[in-house]
Amino acid sequence: MPPGFMSSTKTYTISDLAKHFDLTTRAIRFYESEGLLLPKREKNRRIYDEKDRIRLKLILRGKRLGFTLSEIKTTMDLYDNQPNEIAQLEYVLRVIESHRKTLEQKHNDIKNTLTDMDEMSNKLMTALDNLSKPTR
Repeated sequence: MPPGFMSSTKTYTISDLAKHFDLTTRAIRFYESEGLLLPKREKNRRIYDEKDRIRLKLILRGKRLGFTLSEIKTTMDLYDNQPNEIAQLEYVLRVIESHRKTLEQKHNDIKNTLTDMDEMSNKLMTALDNLSKPTR
């Protein structure tokens, strides 16, 4: 367990989580404002528990997969409301498939653009070669 984490009570400060996940405290507060994290409060201090730490880990994983914050929130809400996970898993599969299709289209667009650039570069190099040749 990284330094600064309290092992016996399994609670964390916002700074603990920020350091552990290499985030700013501002980012964590933003996730809280979006309803993705719900820490307890002691006076003006946020107290995060193990569930919050896991949720933050899932938020970051979802972002890496290209999920929007709204999609991440829906996934978490489904899990909170239907802990048998079937609805959550079906939803995540649909979102992943949708993102996969989008990425595949972008990939194809990039490949086509690179092909177009190669063709244009070849035409330009040929034109430059022709212009650079001495005339007789």
